[in-house]
Amino acid sequence: MLELIKYVVNQFAENPDEIEYLVEEKGNTVDVTVVLKESDMGKVIGRQGKIAKALRTIVSAASKKSGKRYNIEIKGKDEI
Repeated sequence: MLELIKYVVNQFAENPDEIEYLVEEKGNTVDVTVVLKESDMGKVIGRQGKIAKALRTIVSAASKKSGKRYNIEIKGKDEI
C-alpha cells in the first residue's frame, strides 16, 4: 500500500527525492505520515484538499482486501 501512496504523491510533488514517509503500525491500523517541503504542500494537498481526499479514498478502497486501515497525514518538514 505504501507503494501506491508513494506513486500518487510523487506525481504531484516537484521534489519527489526529498519526500519522507514515516510508517507506524498499531494492530490493524497503519499511520503513514508524508513529510514534504513547504513548496510541495499545496501541490500534493490540492485545492480545498481534493487531491489529499482522493488519495485517502483510493488507499481506503485498495486496503479493504488487506484488512488494515490506513491513516494518511501530510505535513511540512518544519511541522515534525
